[in-house]
Amino acid sequence: MMGGNLAPSLRSRTVKPFTSSRCPVVVQAAERFRLNNLGPEPGSRRKELRKGRGTAAGQGGTCGFGNRGQKCRSGSGTRPGFEGGQTPMYRRLPKLRGIAGGMGAGLPDFVVVNLSDLEKNFAAGAEVTLEAIKDQVLSVSGREASLPLKVLGTGQLSKPLTIKAAACSDAAKAAIEAAGGKVEILSQKPKWTRGLHNKMKRDNPNFEADRLKKKVATLVAKGRVNPKRTAKSSKGGKAKASNAAK
Repeated sequence: MMGGNLAPSLRSRTVKPFTSSRCPVVVQAAERFRLNNLGPEPGSRRKELRKGRGTAAGQGGTCGFGNRGQKCRSGSGTRPGFEGGQTPMYRRLPKLRGIAGGMGAGLPDFVVVNLSDLEKNFAAGAEVTLEAIKDQVLSVSGREASLPLKVLGTGQLSKPLTIKAAACSDAAKAAIEAAGGKVEILSQKPKWTRGLHNKMKRDNPNFEADRLKKKVATLVAKGRVNPKRTAKSSKGGKAKASNAAK
């Protein structure tokens, strides 16, 4: 039966059929790889699913997108995070405060130094300013380059120094004065508010003219405006104003 097509040596070893444990096994030598027998492993590649090719294909009618609705139309459907119109998850969760939430409340307002930094980097009688701090103590760049200076009271100070800063803590001021130094608080530009703007306009009748002069002076200093041209335009404006008055 099974041994009819086998070699004589194997035919003699055949036993009763249907006993798989004693079936003869023919071992063939592995065939070398050649161009005519190269191919992928069985099961590693599947045929591409053909959509829209009739109902018999399995995905023929609507291609798996259903009959009606936004998601069955052409285009991207809904944006990421969209939950059908209800309040989405990213709006239901609480926001992080400070810099972790992207707010400006967590960003620094001052370039901060301590008394220990002044003790290490300045000699007795030296003047401590923001420029001196940038040169000798800290490497300030980016957004912090435009921030004012503040002195805090961490550490000890044993030499007299002259501090010129926008802010100074009470402990730092007491330690500086105890060491024989002094603190000068520099005035800062006030924060712009609508109320402050209206108050400045009420107090100064020439507020807009002064503001324009400052703006022109800044542009001239930066080289963006020709000073002769601005002088001619101001003379022309004065002449027009005098003619209108006449």
